[in-house]
Amino acid sequence: MTKLIKLFVLFILGTALSACAWFEYSDNMTTLFDGARLQNWNQIGSTDWRLRNGYVEGSGEAGFLVSQRSYSDYRLIVEFWTDGPANSGVFIRCEDPQNVTASNCYEVNVYDTRPDPTYRTGSIVNVAAPMAQIDAANQWNRFEILAQGSHLEVILNGVTTVNTDNDQLDAGYIALQYGTGVVRFREVEIQEL
Repeated sequence: MTKLIKLFVLFILGTALSACAWFEYSDNMTTLFDGARLQNWNQIGSTDWRLRNGYVEGSGEAGFLVSQRSYSDYRLIVEFWTDGPANSGVFIRCEDPQNVTASNCYEVNVYDTRPDPTYRTGSIVNVAAPMAQIDAANQWNRFEILAQGSHLEVILNGVTTVNTDNDQLDAGYIALQYGTGVVRFREVEIQEL
């Protein structure tokens, strides 16, 4: 009986500590996009970005919203919505804010119907295939992206899709991509580590 009580107390303490960690984590987040203003972003490319009902939607030609400043180690939260044929992504640690590519950034891909599914939704293109296949189309989704030193982690809707190390890039800009289809972003927050 004593062991059972000790286990119960440990469970309660663990739950309380987890809750405290969550509140600390959420209190340290900085909003980069709140669904209403694009003041923290520069536009490159020819995409027509329009604010609508608490989100930004891209259309037309390909392009990016690029953060106004560079970041190195952080946890990034991005909420997005795409249709089935959409090609989008979240590019991190981009070296050149005027020339965003999968060669000079880490591209966390959003592309359910990618012809070569190796680097489909949830992957980091040319770095790590997704550990789980998750289709993102026609629903709001949440990326949690950790970039800390050489460690990179991607969590899509609560499921870890990438957990790897790569030291190619150590800092840079963040870019939200419009490629094709319907692409929407409604919340972007960052916690610098």
